[in-house]
Parts: sequence; C-alpha cells; structure tokens
Amino acid sequence: MALLRRGIIIALTGYRRFLSPVLPRACRFFPSCSAYMCEAVERYGILKGIGLGLSRLGRCHPWHPGGFDPVR
Repeated sequence: MALLRRGIIIALTGYRRFLSPVLPRACRFFPSCSAYMCEAVERYGILKGIGLGLSRLGRCHPWHPGGFDPVR
C-alpha cells in the first residue's frame, strides 16, 4: 500500500510540475485541488484521500465561491 500511495503522490506531483503550468488556471481553491489531494492521500491513505480529492474536484466549478479550504 505504501508503494501505491507513493505512486499516486508522484503522479499528482508530476501533474502539478509539468502539466498544470501549461493549462489555464482554473482551481478556485487554496491549496489547489492537486495539492489538496496529495495532502489528503498522505494524511488519510489512498481510499479516503482520493475520495476527499474527488469530492473537492466536484466542488471546483464556476458557481462555487472557492477560497481557503484545507484538508481536515
């Protein structure tokens, strides 16, 4: 499980480092949705972390005010 968790974090870090800078800025939250999911996976493990991250992505749309939303 630790290896899978590390792989997910590496994939998210790769997205943040290489793909995100060339895409238009879209995340309405701080920390960004990818940073939020990385922290959630580190803190709560794979299943709950990905669940929290997907829930956050579902709230990241033009009709949500966004703002500061840390992992709890």
